[in-house]
Formats: sequence, structure tokens, C-alpha cells
Amino acid sequence: MITRLHNSLHTNKSLAFSLFLGTLTALLMSTFLYLEHYGLTLKILNTLFGLAAFTLLLYMPKRAILIAGFLIGLAWFYWIGYSFKYQGVAWMTPLITFGFALVYTLFFGTLALTNKVYIRALLLFALSFIEPFDFNWMQLEVVFVDSYIGVFKYQFALVLLALSLPNYLKEKWQYAPLLLLLVAFNYGYPEQKDAPLKIKLVETKIPQESKWQSENLNATILMVYREIESAVEQGYDLVVLPESVFPLYMNKTPIVMDVLLNFSQKISIVTGALLYEDKRNYNVSYMFQNGEYQIAKKMVLVPFGEYIPLPAFAKKIINDTFFAGASDFTGADAPTDFEIKGVKFRNAVCYEASCAELYEGEVKYMVAISNNAWFAPSIEPTLQKLLMRYYARKNGVTIYHSANSSGTGVIK
Repeated sequence: MITRLHNSLHTNKSLAFSLFLGTLTALLMSTFLYLEHYGLTLKILNTLFGLAAFTLLLYMPKRAILIAGFLIGLAWFYWIGYSFKYQGVAWMTPLITFGFALVYTLFFGTLALTNKVYIRALLLFALSFIEPFDFNWMQLEVVFVDSYIGVFKYQFALVLLALSLPNYLKEKWQYAPLLLLLVAFNYGYPEQKDAPLKIKLVETKIPQESKWQSENLNATILMVYREIESAVEQGYDLVVLPESVFPLYMNKTPIVMDVLLNFSQKISIVTGALLYEDKRNYNVSYMFQNGEYQIAKKMVLVPFGEYIPLPAFAKKIINDTFFAGASDFTGADAPTDFEIKGVKFRNAVCYEASCAELYEGEVKYMVAISNNAWFAPSIEPTLQKLLMRYYARKNGVTIYHSANSSGTGVIK
């Protein structure tokens, strides 16, 4: 039957049929994301739709794969261009959206180089390691993060093996490889524990268009002070505030530093701000505790957001043309750990909380801060949450996430 299905899919060569298959595959591949966005987690549906999507990618015609890749890129990343309006180049938004859809047309299009199912399975597994332009949010296994299938690499390999082998076996044994799906089931992840502290996660609602306007600075600072005072009154051990909630270079603003150092005698504080040091710009977290502070520089920068992943000459042209000559941010060489009241937390600033590098070493707890107003309103905070859940479960880490716009919460 599998062989007949394979043959029938390739017999119909009409554009309408390819469009139907490509659209169906994109829908199956994206349903988990949009259900989560609207507060629905349906494990059985996520399992069946995920398996069906990968089955179609293995067996459907080449033209349908290109259509699926384009639509998956669109469904997952239509929001990326939103941030360009805050750089004064809003006209680029549809171009960026189309560009990302094209990138993932090529990404999945590698499967269209062959009709051989086993080669497509190998290519799909290889694609799970590929990050176009250092952007790693197309994690194929994340489709199963809230399903009955596990998200480890060996489980993804077993899924591809189970779906591809039936094409090469005689009808009597054709469905036997599907038993491999039982081995690919999620039988549990490393234990995730709650930190032994009372932690307040603050979610702010500051629109990106007004965040950096000087006339709003005092009101923003006073709002942050009130949040800290409230946390003190409620008896919290730690208050976590979003990325760049202080829209300033903190090390150049001693008045604010002094107030936070004074607060830190009563409560530990993690907050986002900027750092200017040695003629370089850093996106950082500040941790204030017992009248002292520590700085954690962001290690993994956002491609085309905080740095341009291109040769130096191209960087200058793009910065001068589209970003008013603004220089790239500088990344740290290694992640930073904060010890807060005797408990060690790995620090992560936004994008890097969804990067494997931040989970290396001994990590049980993570404090993550984000500014998701760049992409509001969109599914971006939902995809970010699912990716953090994916890494947290794989590594047995509990994430305490504070965000501007949306996404705040404890992630397990």
C-alpha cells in the first residue's frame, strides 16, 4: 500500500495537485504552533499531524515540496519583517517576509533533488542540524514537543526510519517498521525542578514605537521601580524584569544604578539594559544583589537583528543602507551564571534562550529575559516559548522567563 501511495502521488503531475499537497503539508507542519498560540495543546493531534507532515515530505512530488517549503516558511516566520518598521525601513517588511519564505523553499527544496524516499529521510535528518544564516528557529523536532513522540535526535531518526522503510519491504512485512514509532515515543525527559526561591516574573506592555522615546524614559523608570517595590512588599526573593526594560546604557546612568543597588539590599533583581564598554555595544542582563551588581553579556546574537552574518564589506553596506550606520552588537565569549541567594541560574537574553549553546555545562535553572514587542502582534512569542520548552525538556532545565509584550512565565 505504501508503494502504491508513493506511485499515486507521483502519477498526478498537475499543478493543482502539487498545490494541494504542499498546502496540506504546511498546514500539518504548522497546526501545533497555531493551536498553542490560542491556548490549545492536543497531543494526539500534534502526533498524528506531525507524522503525516513528515510522511508527505518523504513521498510527495518534487514540485509539492517546494510549495510546502515556501508555505512553511511563511507560516512560521511571516513576522520577522515587522521589526524593520522601527528602523525606518517599513517598506522592507514584505520583502523580508518573502525572503524568509524563499529561504525555506530552498531549505526543504533539498528534498526535491531526489524521489528516493531513503535519501529524503537522510536529507531530512541532516536538515535538523542546519541553521540558515545562523538562524536556528526551524527545529524540525519541535513539531513533537507537545506530542506522544520524543524530541531527541535518535527519536527523530527512528521516526524517519519508520516512515521510510515501508517503501522498501514486501507487502507482508510492509508495516512492521512502524513498530519503531513505539521506541520513538516520549517516555519522559530529565527531571525539571522548581528553584527554591520565590520569584516574581514581570511582564511589561511597552509598545516598541514608544520604548526608546526620551519623553517616555522617566515614566518607564518609575514603572520599573514600582514593580520592584511591589515585589519587596509581597516577600519575593527575586524579581526578573524584561530585556532592555531600562532603555539606556545602565553603566552610563549612575543615578539609576544607585537606586537599584539600594533596592538590592531587600531583594535580588535581574533586569535588562544596555552596556557601552571599550567602544562596543552590548545587550546585557544586570543582576543586583546585596548592594553589588554583576553583568551578563548576551553571547548568541540575533542574525540580521544584532549583527549581520555576512562578510565585513557587506555588513557595512547593509548597516549604512538600512540601519542608519548603526554598528553591530558584540557578543560574549561564554554564557554567564548568576548565583542568586545560593542558587545558580544560567542567564539568557531573548534569542539565546532558544539556542543549544546556553544549555551546555551544569544548568538546572535559567533566567531568561525578552522584548517581544518588536514582533507584536504575531505568533513569535508562541514559537519562542515552544523552542524554549524544547530545549528545557531535553536538558532538564526550568526557565524563568520575563518578557515585554507577551511570553512571560515558567517554562518546563
